[in-house]
Amino acid sequence: MPRRFHAADELLPPATFLKRSLAIIYDGLISIAVLLVTTWIYTMITGWITGWDSMEQKAEAGQLSGDPGLTFVLFLVMYLFFAYFWTRIGQTLGMQVWRIRIENLDGSSVSWSQALRRYVSAAAVFFLALLAGYYLGSATLFLSVPAMIALFYPINGLSITDRFSDSMVVGIPHKAKAG
Repeated sequence: MPRRFHAADELLPPATFLKRSLAIIYDGLISIAVLLVTTWIYTMITGWITGWDSMEQKAEAGQLSGDPGLTFVLFLVMYLFFAYFWTRIGQTLGMQVWRIRIENLDGSSVSWSQALRRYVSAAAVFFLALLAGYYLGSATLFLSVPAMIALFYPINGLSITDRFSDSMVVGIPHKAKAG
């Protein structure tokens, strides 16, 4: 059941590009920690199931770097991490610091499918930027940096991820202090 953040007739201003960018950097640092812990857990489970001798042989042969199972688990864990926060309170930890929130146009929380569309659209652009970096080298800066900026830059208040997920990122006003 969607959570209502404010009245449907109350309109909050779209979040600025600077606040979005700072929240992305903050959440990126948290994501690195989540990915490290997930990789450690995956490695421990895989080593326990397949045997540590097998893992040691793969490591010596250089075959551990392209594990599709690990890639899938990391992608899934990052989706669950972001979608949980987006669907519950509309904010990740970085968004809370910069006072921005993801919500529907009527002020309600986004659904899991909206969170998936938002996550996949951002991941696709990020993946294409990494792919371009692999094949084009330093020339990638001329392609990937504008693509990443275009992904999150709000045009008329909505970025590409906002449009793709039928939601928007809004700035949360400060509450007046009683006293």
